[in-house]
This record gives sequence, structure tokens and C-alpha cells, in this order.
Amino acid sequence: MKAKKVIICGAAGRDFHNFNVLYKANSNVEVVAFTATQIPNIEGRKYPPELAGPQYPNGIPIYAESELTSLIRKHQVDEVLFSYSDVTYNYVMQLASVAMTAGAKFSFASPTKTMVESTKPVVSICAVRTGCGKSQTARIVSDILTGLGKKVVAIRHPMPYGNLVLQKVQRFASVEDLHYHKCTIEEMEEYEPYIDRGRVIYAGVDYEAIVREAEKEADIILWDGGNNDTPFYKPDLEIVVVDPHRVGHELLYFPGQVNFLRANVIVINKVDSASKENIEQLENNIKKYNPTAIVIKANSALILDHPEYIKDKRVLVVEDGPTLTHGEMKFGAGIVAAQKYKAREIIDPRPFTVGSITETFKKYPNIGTLLPAMGYGDKQVKDLQETINKTDCDAVIIATPMDLTRIIKINKPTVRVKYELEQISGPDLKTFLSGRFR
Repeated sequence: MKAKKVIICGAAGRDFHNFNVLYKANSNVEVVAFTATQIPNIEGRKYPPELAGPQYPNGIPIYAESELTSLIRKHQVDEVLFSYSDVTYNYVMQLASVAMTAGAKFSFASPTKTMVESTKPVVSICAVRTGCGKSQTARIVSDILTGLGKKVVAIRHPMPYGNLVLQKVQRFASVEDLHYHKCTIEEMEEYEPYIDRGRVIYAGVDYEAIVREAEKEADIILWDGGNNDTPFYKPDLEIVVVDPHRVGHELLYFPGQVNFLRANVIVINKVDSASKENIEQLENNIKKYNPTAIVIKANSALILDHPEYIKDKRVLVVEDGPTLTHGEMKFGAGIVAAQKYKAREIIDPRPFTVGSITETFKKYPNIGTLLPAMGYGDKQVKDLQETINKTDCDAVIIATPMDLTRIIKINKPTVRVKYELEQISGPDLKTFLSGRFR
């Protein structure tokens, strides 16, 4: 039988996972290419033969998504599998129209068919959008389970932007591990808070191999999801975080709505900075679309090291990059801190940007007067440092989950803003989790 020709549309994460679990050992399918978007500089590479398996001795090429039509026609592709996350339904169907016009079927993979089963209990923490507060929720769940005497090992949604062979299975337990694996700022933002707590976190490319390693040292696996993607592992408990600052997005973004509908527990985060009307609308949407979910409300509590640097000062605010770019948030914890501690002015960084940071603002023009902590490679980290140091301000508010001053030198006073989940209503998480995982 002639093999079905497939292109996988992705962003260096879900696409590789779907290939590994669905097609790597399937002789009835030939994956002719991946296409890539969202993440800078990943197209033009290959998914290497060491990971692709014996059916692909030359690996699988990765192209820019803009080439999808020509690739379908050139290779007479039968099917395009959509395999990335945090996009509007309109965006998805626009791409579907492109694929179908070129002659291919457009499809999605079932979340359950792509979930790897673990021998250990799995708690999944996901969200309906990037920037909802998923990571702080995952951290507090990790703290609670550890306090119950469990050895918790986290596994993070993939961010493999370097040498894919070397990134097959990555284990992070120290700051030195971050340097060894040449992590981007985005990766450090996710891994460093676990390391600071003395925890172990895994990531990489091959999530079957990753979980087998993690199982060797874990009582419980904590899946720390990325973007608004669905879990890569079959969960025993699904916790999903929603954002009252983007009410309605839980019904309009893919695959965030899938998480929303699947959730056993829904956390309404950022209650302290959201309007009463938005919170009520979220509660109504939960009652309508997932009435059996347990609902917990929480604040995103700020912790500042030098709040005295903010009052009456002209400040530059540096926020978590993905939250501002494809997360489409107009503000984050840094802006909340600037307002709470009465900054005189928030400085617009755009007149001071250089190189790839300038290009980021061109690609995402709605970011506004915030600076995303972009750092996909040494050049972009240098551009970020130069942009910060050129900006005419009195102090820099750094609201990323990692210590940015550890990798760049800033010539102004800095205020580090951390944020932790603070439950204010609903079943007590400690009691709830102890009842589920004795």
C-alpha cells in the first residue's frame, strides 16, 4: 500500500511529539516535512535521523510555514497535521483553508491518542492561554505534594531550540545544568524556579524516554504544560488555569478550550487584579461548559526585592516574553507592581531597541510600552541587554520567573518581581491533593 504523505505544522514541540508517538514506527505514513512558526530561527533545520528513526535515514526537513502551499504541491501531500498551540480558531481555519486549497486534508491529533502512559501518578497543570499563571500553579502543587512526603519530579512541555539530538532527554537540577544545556531565556524562566526550590525538572524531545527516566526518581510526575497545549502524559488529575483578564479566550483558542472542557479542577487566577464582572463571566462559562469541574480562585501575589526603587521613578518594565508575544497580554506582573508601588512613569522601550528586539516589536506591534524578555540565542540576549541599557529610565522592573541579572549586566537599579499563587477560595489544595495522593 502506498504510504500516506503528511506534513506536520508545528513550533518545535507538539509537532515532534506527535511524530514520535503517531508516525515514527508507522510504515503506512511518510512525513515529508515539518513546518515551523512562532519561534525564531527554527525553520531551515532538520529533525535528525537519530531521532526520526530508520524510516528517515536523512532526517526530516523543517521549513517556514509560509512555504506550506508549495510543499503540498511539490510532494503531493495527502494530509496536513496541525500540531501547535495558543492560536485562535480563526487562525487555525485560515491555515486549514490554505492546506485544503492546495489539495491536502487538514487534521488534528486526538489528545488522548498522543498521551504516553506513566507507571507513576501524573498531575497535569495546563492553561487556556499563555500567561494565565500555569507555572506558579504548578510550583505550588509541587510544594504541597513535596510537603506530603512525595518525591515530585516535574516534566515541562518542550522548548528544544538547540541541538535536538543532545536535547533528547534533559534533566535540570542545578543552575550549572541550565548553562550545560545552553538554555534560552524562555527555558530558564520555566526551569529555574524549580531548581531554586531544590526540585528536579525534565524536558527535551523524546517524551517517552523522558518519562521513563523521571519515573526512576519520582513518586509523582508533575506535567507542567506550555502555551495552552494539552498534556503529553495521561493524567490522573487535570488542573487548568484560566485568566479573568482575557475572559472568553477559554472558548476561542486552540487547544485551550480542550483543556477547559477536560479539566477536573479550574483555577481562576489573578482575582486580585481583575474586575468583578470578568470573574463572574468566567464562573458562568465554567458552569455552562464544564459544570463538574472544581473551581478554585486565587491571587497572583507579588514578591519584590526592592520596592523602594519604584516610587516616583521612571521605570522600564521587562515581562515574560511569550506572555506578551503569542500570549497577547498587554501587561503582566511588572506593570501591576509599577502601578501598586506608584511609579511616576513607565518608559516606552521602542525608541531604544536594537537588532532582534526591534524585529520582535515589528512582528508583534501590539506589545506596547513593555519589553519582552526575548533570548533565543546569544545574539538576542545581547540585543536585550543593549536595549535595556540604552533605555532612558531610573530603574528596571524585571518580572520574569528567572533571575535575568544572572545572564546580562544592567547599568541601572533593578527590581525583581516574583509571583506566587495565593488561594483565596474553593477546596483547600493541600487537603484536596492529600486525599487524592496519600
